[in-house]
Amino acid sequence: MSQLDVPQIFSPARQRMRQLRAAGRRLGSNTSARFLADEIGSDMLERLAFVRSQPENILLIGQVEGELTTHFRGYPITFANSLDLEQPFDLGSSGSQFDFIGIAGVLDAVNDLPGALIHARSALTPGGLVIASFVGGASLSKLRAAMMAAEPDKPAARIHPMVDPRAAPDLLQRAGWKDPVVDTYRLNVRYASLDRLVADLRDQALGNVLSDNAPPLGKAALKRARQAFLEQADDDGKVTETFEILTLTGRRSLAGT
Repeated sequence: MSQLDVPQIFSPARQRMRQLRAAGRRLGSNTSARFLADEIGSDMLERLAFVRSQPENILLIGQVEGELTTHFRGYPITFANSLDLEQPFDLGSSGSQFDFIGIAGVLDAVNDLPGALIHARSALTPGGLVIASFVGGASLSKLRAAMMAAEPDKPAARIHPMVDPRAAPDLLQRAGWKDPVVDTYRLNVRYASLDRLVADLRDQALGNVLSDNAPPLGKAALKRARQAFLEQADDDGKVTETFEILTLTGRRSLAGT
């Protein structure tokens, strides 16, 4: 499928901007939310240890601060936070060169996800490993309900669609990954307000990047959203929101195909 044939659900420009803004928020504050990057990084290291992988040339994409970068300190690492995942990775003249690629986030808002997975595989050395983790389709159910309540008559698209884990195995097969594995787990985070949740999403580059940008919520709609969010609270007054972490793992074949 050519780039022109791929539905443009997401705005690449807004995607890059949300990454830059999130990075600025994290640099400017010690209290900015980082729990998803921390969780994904720790999980990647556990997976690498399980398969006894000791990579020597590493490409890290997305939010990879913390334990992951600390673990690989001293290794030859390429960081590519602004890489266009929908194009062949332009990281030098040697072609396939990485024996491990770790992708944290970012794949949740890619128009051509099969193409991105193909490009990741093609950037590996033969037998190289990719681990890609990002938020999946079961995430943010409480926020979605609050947004629906905010605009009951004509709700605007304010949360972009996310990948259903049931579709992921087919995506990996189409992308030619070897030994593909798809799994998910859920991370529950508790919130006393809608505003705190929204701030955490912005800190972690999870804001809306749809091509069709919805207008801001009016005051009345925002009040309804806040109220609807708190109506889902537990007995202690806090709302338990869910982040589904979807992880795709696979290799390039030893033949380099």
